[in-house]
Amino acid sequence: MIELDLRRRFFADEIAAVANLRTPALVDALAAVPREQFLPQGPWQVMGEGAVLGGARQTPDADPQHVYHNYSVAIDAGRMLFNGAPGLIAGTIDALNLHPGSRVLHIGAGLGYYSALIGHVVGSSGRTLALEIDPALAAAARANVHSMPWVEVRESDGRAVSEPFDAIFVSAGVTHPEESWLESLVDNGRLILPLTATIEAMGPIGKGVMVLVTRAGKREWTARVLTFVAIYSAAGLRDDALNAQLGAALMQTPFPRLKRLRRDRHDREQACWLHGQHFCLSVA
Repeated sequence: MIELDLRRRFFADEIAAVANLRTPALVDALAAVPREQFLPQGPWQVMGEGAVLGGARQTPDADPQHVYHNYSVAIDAGRMLFNGAPGLIAGTIDALNLHPGSRVLHIGAGLGYYSALIGHVVGSSGRTLALEIDPALAAAARANVHSMPWVEVRESDGRAVSEPFDAIFVSAGVTHPEESWLESLVDNGRLILPLTATIEAMGPIGKGVMVLVTRAGKREWTARVLTFVAIYSAAGLRDDALNAQLGAALMQTPFPRLKRLRRDRHDREQACWLHGQHFCLSVA
């Protein structure tokens, strides 16, 4: 057990270095939360950044030390559903600027590992609401976080949100932010969402950009791109027309210099990178 504790601490320090983490409590969470308890029983199918789609390999045995690397670990390899690489996911959680007492919504909880990391950061004075559309995954995630009563897991697609949050983290590919998410953010609240385009050849995996949206006022939101992302597509949170538009936008400008998210009614302008019916991501 002591060796595994040391392995988790090394893992946390390594992720902090590669992801440039600025939240000490998040680094502590990586060292404290046992990742293997939020995964199927090993041996595990794992996939690093250099692997081609579908190129997962199996760990030699079920030693928990194998899951403490910066790679994705399969939840259901047949569905291409993975617990994402900590360097990417923890790096984006870090951008939420969480602290003890924060109220956080996590959409796409999977088996609850990243919900638990968030819960560790916000502590018992905070609130973490984790939503998962898959009934079996939601039930497992609920059991996995039983020791953290301030982390609540519900079975939901995440579309309807009706309480205020300091931060919202979406960890499945979407084509747009839901209006309820934007309205639920308090002043200076932050929303992270993977905007991804899909094609039939990629199956459930979409590619795009991770976007940080910050509520800067009652009717004002800023936006900026954090990084590229390839991620499992969300169920019920995608629009076919926007998927096509997003794919074209990414082909033209893969890493847009977004400035703001607009919700006012306006015709499409040159500055509109992704122009939807109820929102627009603008570079000006």
